[in-house]
Order: sequence, then structure tokens, then C-alpha cells
Amino acid sequence: MDHSADAHRTDLMTITRFVLNEQSKHPESRGDFSILLSHIVLGCKFVCTAVNKAGLAKLLGLAGETNVQGEDQKKLDVLSNEVFIKALVSSGRTCILVSEEDEEATFVEPAKRGKYCVVFDPLDGSSNIDCGVSIGTIFGIYMIKDGHEPTLDDVLQPGKNMLAAGYCMYGSSCTLVLSTGSGVNGFTLDPSLGEFILTHPDIKIPKKGKIYSVNEGNAKNWDGPTSEYVQKCKYPTDGSSPKSLRYIGSMVADVHRTLLYGGIFLYPADKKSPNGKLRVLYEVFPMSFLMEQAGGQSFTGKQRALDLVPKKIHERAPIFLGSYDDVEEIKKLYAAEEQN
Repeated sequence: MDHSADAHRTDLMTITRFVLNEQSKHPESRGDFSILLSHIVLGCKFVCTAVNKAGLAKLLGLAGETNVQGEDQKKLDVLSNEVFIKALVSSGRTCILVSEEDEEATFVEPAKRGKYCVVFDPLDGSSNIDCGVSIGTIFGIYMIKDGHEPTLDDVLQPGKNMLAAGYCMYGSSCTLVLSTGSGVNGFTLDPSLGEFILTHPDIKIPKKGKIYSVNEGNAKNWDGPTSEYVQKCKYPTDGSSPKSLRYIGSMVADVHRTLLYGGIFLYPADKKSPNGKLRVLYEVFPMSFLMEQAGGQSFTGKQRALDLVPKKIHERAPIFLGSYDDVEEIKKLYAAEEQN
């Protein structure tokens, strides 16, 4: 046995150590936030194991119910939702939970209540489970304003008020990407240790990318600026090379690639879905928060995505996010249309 190599392995920056280091920068902190994050991490580990065993455990296929979005629920969705609700409530640090799977928000009983609200999509892209495509969990954390009974207004805040956001991707490896408001860091699960290790410190998205990511099957229903932008990606008029198209159809996987390699991910509004398709609180906001923290931008076609104030918990919005220069280009096209 190579003991020196084993000793070296204990000097790893685990996610727990990382969060505690961050906490020590805030002497006033009581550790509540760190405890909440450790419960989210536990939920991710649990779901990761369930996803890896799904084919064997007969968890695949429909659970026979439909969720609030009218999507047929997969058994894994139901399981993941229960896992996160239980993990978050038992942390004793949350007061309101909003899940993609539940029509109503969950208000935590007073005895177990804390000051944080968590919005999450327990298993995004779950229709891809059967074919082995990467899927993931997306989450965002808000803090309630002090000393009052929690209400829905505590979660219906603009994304810029989020304290932290992240996603965990269950793919060829299990990767957790997190921002607590000072940069973005990526951790990979080491299955032999059962620990998330810091593998992608201080992620910065390239200023301009060579990839665009969109469901072109919706092209006939797009508005002018989106059509024009995608046309420019394929047939650039400035002598540059065309962009490559990469679209997985699992938001976590598409955004993860965009974050690491640069480029733009778009899910625009169209005639079929005039308000876009992705949900504001637990898809648009967390991903936009991460993009901005990594030096990119996020735009709804009308405004900065994080400035949006949601009226309902399952509200939807169009989204254009990714490299700074690429999003700048689509913003110019919308501005030009506005003037006309």
C-alpha cells in the first residue's frame, strides 16, 4: 500500500471544509447556513445513488401521477422530491420550501423552522433518465426578513436577492456547482470517500464562446431577434466561423457545458409558450445567479433575469444566458426591435 499517497488524499478541499472556510470569513455567523448546505449536499448524494441504481431498482418509468406542470411524473422525481423535502425540513434551518413537483409551497412547522427559504427542482431533465443522459438538481436559497411569520412573499423575491444557488449534475461523474455570492466553485463526488472534492475552483466563463444551445425544433414559432441571432450563429456575416450547435435538452447539462466552455444557452419565448418554458424561481434564477457570478450574463428578452420579480411560485420566463459577449449580442437585437 502506498501510505504517502493515502496521506496526501486527506489534504483534499472537501465541500464541508470549503463551506466552513467561507463561514470563518463572517465572524458573526452562527453556522446555520453551513448546516443547511450540508443537508442539501446529503440530499444530492442520496439522489446520485438512486439515479445510478435506477435501472436496477425498477425506479424508471411513470409513477402514474402528473405533477403541477402537467408532466408525467417519473418515479425518480417523486423519490428525489421526498428526499430533498425531508433533508431540508430536518435541517431545522428552513421555513418555506418551493419544489417544482409540488403545486403549493411547503411551510415548515414552527418547531423545526429556520430563517431560510429554499427553491428547488429536485430532478431536472428526468425525461432523459431512460436513455442515460445527464440530469440534475437545481436549488436557490433566500433568507426571510427578520421577525415575522413567513409568507409566500418571502420567496417571491427577485433573483438578485438570493444568498446562494447551485446545481448538482448526475452524469458520468456527480458534480456539484455552488455559489454563495463570491464566485463559483465546482466539486466532484469521490465515491470511494463519499465526499465532494473541490475540482473546479473559481469557475470563470469565457468572455465569448463558440457554441449555441437551443431547441431548433421550435424555430417556426420564434420571434424576430431569436431567429436573427440563431441565423447569425450559423451564417456569420463578419467573416468569423459559424458556432457549433449543442443541445442536450437537460438544462443542468446544457448550462454546465456553457459555464465551462462558454457560449450561449437560450430557451426563448415563442408563439406556443409566450412566457417561455423554464420556471423563474428554481431554474432561471439559480442558473442566472451562477452565470453572473462566473462573469457571464443572463437576460429574459426584456431585462436582466435576476431583476425579475415573480408573482407566482411556478411562473415561467424566457432565458438567454452564457458568455458576456454572446448575451450582449442578443440584447442588442432585442433593443433594435424595441426601437423599431
